[in-house]
Amino acid sequence: MVKIDYESWERRELFEFFSAVSQPFYSVTYNLDVTKLYDYTHSRGLSFYYALSYLVTKAVNSVENFRYAIENGEIVKHEELLCSFTDLKKGSDNFHIVTMPCNGTIDEFCAAAAKKSSAQKEFIDMSLEGKNLIFISCLPWIELTALTNERNFDPDDNIPRIAWGKFHEENGRRVLGISLELNHRFCDGVHIGKFSAELEKLISEL
Repeated sequence: MVKIDYESWERRELFEFFSAVSQPFYSVTYNLDVTKLYDYTHSRGLSFYYALSYLVTKAVNSVENFRYAIENGEIVKHEELLCSFTDLKKGSDNFHIVTMPCNGTIDEFCAAAAKKSSAQKEFIDMSLEGKNLIFISCLPWIELTALTNERNFDPDDNIPRIAWGKFHEENGRRVLGISLELNHRFCDGVHIGKFSAELEKLISEL
């Protein structure tokens, strides 16, 4: 990670403005066309959930502001955030959390995610827990229109929380609601726009 020079940081004024509010977190939910991703995963027998987690992680890491964190009172920028996703074992109602780097191709990641999730015995492996994470979850039973997350209130928390729901048919396309919960001290609407554009590009390139 790289330490940010606070005095010359171009975001300093915005950071200080949103640091003065008592609750700097906000959520945005929008519709995402996942038709091409569905077709890709369906034809290859891949997990749609793992595949979208991979693409979301790639898109998040392409936006610098998502990778800021506060470590020991100083603002730093992580080189890469890890994917930390909820998952369910077959027949279980109790989810567990799997954390891993987003390495290899989308097919390789899906295979590695399935293997790690299946082998994990504990609710969460704390060895990879830190501030360089993306919290990812899914509610495949409902169409998602909005979402908030539980948290210990920490204004320095810049871990993106991203979730999506069940996709629906819309004019012959498969569309789902995807939600982002972010810290306004670090991330604005323009950064959501950059994330969205990159995610759409990655899907279109499949």
